[in-house]
Amino acid sequence: MTDAAPFCWYELMTPDTAAAEAFYGSVIGWSAKDAGMPGLGYTIFSAGELPVAGVMALPDDLVAAGVPPHWTGYVRVEDVDAMLPRLTDAGGAIVKPAEDIPGVGRYAVVADLHGAVFCLFREADVETPAPVAPMTPGHVGWHELSAGDGPSAFAFYSGLFGWTAAEAMPMGELGVYQLFAAGGAPIGGMLTKMADCPKPFWLFYFNVPALDLALERVRAGGGSVILEPMEVPGGSWIGQCLDPRGAMFAVVAPAR
Repeated sequence: MTDAAPFCWYELMTPDTAAAEAFYGSVIGWSAKDAGMPGLGYTIFSAGELPVAGVMALPDDLVAAGVPPHWTGYVRVEDVDAMLPRLTDAGGAIVKPAEDIPGVGRYAVVADLHGAVFCLFREADVETPAPVAPMTPGHVGWHELSAGDGPSAFAFYSGLFGWTAAEAMPMGELGVYQLFAAGGAPIGGMLTKMADCPKPFWLFYFNVPALDLALERVRAGGGSVILEPMEVPGGSWIGQCLDPRGAMFAVVAPAR
């Protein structure tokens, strides 16, 4: 690949999709619409006219395996099948082999070398949408990996997707927070997870206009705030949350 591979889609699996539609509609401001895919209950979350994410019922086999409600990010690649052997050679794993979504594209569920799960994706023959401006409400403003080991995780993703290192921010006992870019300004950061974190994972920060109002709506909707408002370099404010079913997400805003 000549260009860096960006994140392009985000998906929530949860036991109660109707409740998720109401909760995230209030907190993030998304509208919800059935995707109209036969045999698959799938709802599209949109910011204005632009689709951002999807929600579907957590499958029974994952429930039986103890997988909790969760968000997953999709990385757009030129060829899903060609990427899979490269990923496994780099130490990653295939969680679910590549398959087609008729009329939508081809995807595979994979994990990095420490077990953080994400998806590879390639759209069907459709035009790739233009990127939106940073901090556009309802879109994803930041991607954060709590990695098994920050430096080797960065090497894994940069080798596969062409992500480049931006600023490295020392964070004391937490180690180094490595910002990364996918062909432009930084889109996220990676750090070695804390020892009490059960496993590596990706966390997605959704843009909202004002942080305090979003957090009030999280609590009012039955969710919880696990990281109170924090100002980050550049002047934005963040909060980390659990939705009513326990799926972790975060919000970022230009102001309190």
